[in-house]
Amino acid sequence: MTAVPLTERPARLRRRRSGAATNLTPASSLALGVSVTWFSLLVLIPLTAVVVAASERGWAGYWDTVTSPQTLAAIRLTVGQALLVTGLNVVMGTIIAWVLVRDRFRGRAVLDVVIDIPFALPTIVAGLVLLGLYGPSSPLGLDWAYTERAVTLALAFVTLPFVVRTVQPVLGELEPDAEEAAASLGADRRTILRRVVLPALVPAIAAGAALSFARAIAEYGSLVLLSGNRPFDTEVVSVRVLTYVENGSTASAAAVASLMLAVALLVIVTLDIVQRRVSRRG
Repeated sequence: MTAVPLTERPARLRRRRSGAATNLTPASSLALGVSVTWFSLLVLIPLTAVVVAASERGWAGYWDTVTSPQTLAAIRLTVGQALLVTGLNVVMGTIIAWVLVRDRFRGRAVLDVVIDIPFALPTIVAGLVLLGLYGPSSPLGLDWAYTERAVTLALAFVTLPFVVRTVQPVLGELEPDAEEAAASLGADRRTILRRVVLPALVPAIAAGAALSFARAIAEYGSLVLLSGNRPFDTEVVSVRVLTYVENGSTASAAAVASLMLAVALLVIVTLDIVQRRVSRRG
């Protein structure tokens, strides 16, 4: 019997594992088929229909639609505000998750439940609540309705839980041993946070940021009452698409929607690449 050199064993082991991964049981094959079918019905087929509808007027019609001044203004506002809110969520969501996991204080359980309210609350109701708090009759004296601040406020409200809920379980599973070892070697708290804690949290933060951005560029309900939907000022892409649909221009609506789909995919793929690279380094 010929002995296998040690240098060849890892490669053979990887080949065996990769080959074993392709041998599905009948139950697994059925589950895979059902999953792909369901995913296709809900996601792939509708997205393909949007792309096909966007191409009905040809490249010239597509370009004229997405480069019209009003549409460009809506795209700049939506993408800019989504990036701003995503950045805010990365910072504030991580801090909130840290407080919920690492600190013990009275009312912590209540705060943990309140974080999920934007998930459960209908967005039109959220817009009505925000309009009451930050509109012309604001009890806080802050009349931000029908301004860019209103767009920022609404997007921040509906996207708050994403980073919190992706970072919180990862932070809860981090063992304190590495932090204690770093502290015993003389590292201060800032160094421990930067060199030990944050690298472990970056994949979760990136995943939450991707969800936050995708949710922000698609928001409609909370902005209807709060932003005023003023062209060239506070009109977002979702409202612009609805305007095209109401005017009977389905191809134009699909063109703008396909462009935002491309923007969302670009950001999500970029964050996924960052997440994978950080995970490999870890």
